[in-house]
Amino acid sequence: MTADFDPQAMIERFRNRAAAVKKRNLPPVGGDERQAFIEQAEADFMDFAIIGDATAEMDGNTLTLKINFGANAE
Repeated sequence: MTADFDPQAMIERFRNRAAAVKKRNLPPVGGDERQAFIEQAEADFMDFAIIGDATAEMDGNTLTLKINFGANAE
């Protein structure tokens, strides 16, 4: 699997997923279901955006993602 694996392509897919979550329309639900949908969308965006901002390194069969959580992260 590692021979065909492109970590930068994976990171780009996560960036695209984060952008898709931002564009996601709210379904016609109300009350608790609406709040649950909003909370899930926020969690999805955060997870996808974090991975989308990572830098990746392959060392043999080990993928390492480096994520800068600093205030001045670019």
